[in-house]
Amino acid sequence: MRTLCASTLIGEFFVIGFAGLVAMKDDSLSLTTVWTVCGVAMLLSVLLCGLITRPGGLQLGWALQIALIASGFVVPVMFFLGATFAVLWWASLHYGRKIDEAKARWAAQAEAAEAEAGQPG
Repeated sequence: MRTLCASTLIGEFFVIGFAGLVAMKDDSLSLTTVWTVCGVAMLLSVLLCGLITRPGGLQLGWALQIALIASGFVVPVMFFLGATFAVLWWASLHYGRKIDEAKARWAAQAEAAEAEAGQPG
């Protein structure tokens, strides 16, 4: 799960940066505001790569997804990109858990087979 989630978050890092470049074109926003918000979001996306397995890490990931969708009010294409990354986040969690469960099953089966092979018959 961790690898899939981290891949999604790194993709978001770049999308947030590019959205910041687009938001710079808006005359009603100061550069300081744009890059403070984008910088915090980019930093959060990188930090979350290491916090995925910690308590609250997944919830922070969902909060970032909501923030990305909400950023569509400033950069309209972010409604679509934010929703796309929210779906990717869900898929990373869903299929990542399934992969982790399958790996655990395979490891248990391999361990059982080794134990069985090691017993005198």
